[in-house]
Amino acid sequence: MSRPAGSGCGVRWRCVCVAGFACWSIVAAGWSVELDALSVDERLVLEGALRTLQPLIEQRKADGTVNLLSFDELFAPVADEQQALLDAIRAVEPSSLGGSSRRQPSPPADLRLERISGQMVRPPAGEPKPLDDQYLPADVHAAYQSMMAAMRRDLGTSLLVESGYRSPAYQLYLFCFYLPKHGYSIRETNRFVALPGCSEHGAPSRQAIDFINEQGINGEDHPEEFEALPEYDWLQRHARDYGFVLSYPRDDPSGTSFEPWHWHYEPTNQQP
Repeated sequence: MSRPAGSGCGVRWRCVCVAGFACWSIVAAGWSVELDALSVDERLVLEGALRTLQPLIEQRKADGTVNLLSFDELFAPVADEQQALLDAIRAVEPSSLGGSSRRQPSPPADLRLERISGQMVRPPAGEPKPLDDQYLPADVHAAYQSMMAAMRRDLGTSLLVESGYRSPAYQLYLFCFYLPKHGYSIRETNRFVALPGCSEHGAPSRQAIDFINEQGINGEDHPEEFEALPEYDWLQRHARDYGFVLSYPRDDPSGTSFEPWHWHYEPTNQQP
């Protein structure tokens, strides 16, 4: 068996044998992390890092800038051991995980983002709930607005942006946040949340939007709920006219989970 490709300076691979099977783990900054399941010690370090970062994330959500988080800001409050683990997860080579993972183009230095504030979901039962501020590249924001104006004319409703642009640092935080939900498996978590540098949310040339409807249905835990929406049916019929494409369709051969809410931008010359 050949080893996976390296991920850059300071990163090396180690092969270990588990129950007779060869498993690759990644070693970065002196830390080795198994791709199929973090060890008990690694889980404790991860949970400690998430607790340490919680006040920072809450504060940045409150001021509407969590999606712009930098690595320097993310690492500032954590202990050295916690940063070493986060760095090891960050250094995982996407090709070692299978599925559709691949490196996305980095954001340009002159990236101009439009801030989306004041979005509100109104569940049929319960109080209205504000959404966190979101950001989109200017051209994607303009296309989104045009598409939603057309949807509202046709359906009398539209979709909100639950997640737009995310910095690589915030993507790393989200990946780590969802690791416990998926059994502390980097490989399994990758089916639902991209590694930093691999997410369409952090690639303005292929910018992703996660939609949520005005009643608060986003399909995260039950994709069929979003799939059943008239808004989703409208997207299937019209989104391409505005440059938006479904990223992860049902029964995707790559093995990535079905995400009917996740669309990315591919501009066309025929857009309105």
